[in-house]
Amino acid sequence: MSQQVKAVVALAKGAPVEVVTINVPDPGPGEAVVKVLSCGVCHTDLHYREGGINDEFPFLLGHEASGVVEAVGPDVTSVAPGDFVVLNWRAVCGECRACKRGDLQYCFATHNAKQKMTLEDGTELSPALGIGAFAEKTLVAAGQCTKVDASARPAAVGLLGCGVMAGIGAAINTGAVGRGRSIAVIGCGGVGVAAIAGAALAGASPIIAVDIDAKKLAKAKELGATHTVDSSAVDPVEEIKRICGSVYDGAEGADVVVEAVGRPETWRQAFYARDLAGTVVLVGVPTPEMKVPEIPLIDVFGRGGALKSSWYGDCLPSRDFPMLVDLYQQGRLDLDAFVSEEIGIDDIEAAFEKMHHGEVLRSVVVL
Repeated sequence: MSQQVKAVVALAKGAPVEVVTINVPDPGPGEAVVKVLSCGVCHTDLHYREGGINDEFPFLLGHEASGVVEAVGPDVTSVAPGDFVVLNWRAVCGECRACKRGDLQYCFATHNAKQKMTLEDGTELSPALGIGAFAEKTLVAAGQCTKVDASARPAAVGLLGCGVMAGIGAAINTGAVGRGRSIAVIGCGGVGVAAIAGAALAGASPIIAVDIDAKKLAKAKELGATHTVDSSAVDPVEEIKRICGSVYDGAEGADVVVEAVGRPETWRQAFYARDLAGTVVLVGVPTPEMKVPEIPLIDVFGRGGALKSSWYGDCLPSRDFPMLVDLYQQGRLDLDAFVSEEIGIDDIEAAFEKMHHGEVLRSVVVL
């Protein structure tokens, strides 16, 4: 059996998205059907539409979502109908070598629902990041559902499903920033500003926001940045060094530099803007043709420290989502600040345009 719902689909590369009717199967073993309450409009959805991820059209877009579990497969015990959940795109398998050694956040065999949602004519859909939540309802693996406080605002906590978690986790989980440590974040879109919020939560100081957009720097300041650097006006590497040296005697840069742009030029800035034995965290997603910039190997050796990539903020949804929702409910993590506007399911093309021009942190579809 299946049911029919309205959903946003990218039918062809570069074509405007369309609201169509799709078929959502009843959940099988290990699966759940979720009634979607909210879904953020993320750059990744635009990448799918533009053919930047793969060419497995048509795509069912949307992945940064919250909702209520409507039905579960026969063997599912982790969630039950009626649970308020945030969806995640890395359902932990529990069986791979990363899981067996206790590194569940790195699970190398994350999985999605086995059944396919389809167009009305039976054409199989490729759900964005295995979720596909620009839809009234979606079918996911039960492990992609993380139960959180049902009284939390769906539009705000749903953002933990992707960008906000990626940023907070890049600072706290991957970068291990904390008291007595400095951090610089290069690129202050949704993910970068979330890294700043995470650093503030962890007690880091100074927290340096770097961007070329004054509006983004102002938002970074709102969410915890102690200093801002307009990298179109000054050399960000020298400015980060100057700020950190004024706070910690002898510092030659920040202890952690988060690169939230995903470009070789900014990654190179991050490399040279960190202190000795400091950490670079790459959380911005590069395109396939980009290369690591040419850096003398003696500099890699001589500066010490670590060069890391952050997968989804190295998060473990079952551990991190409920904790962050609790902090939000306590007023200690301002997730509302990330919601620039609430929109309808018909407004996604306009939201892509606003995102492309840097006008919003997040447009959130509310269903």
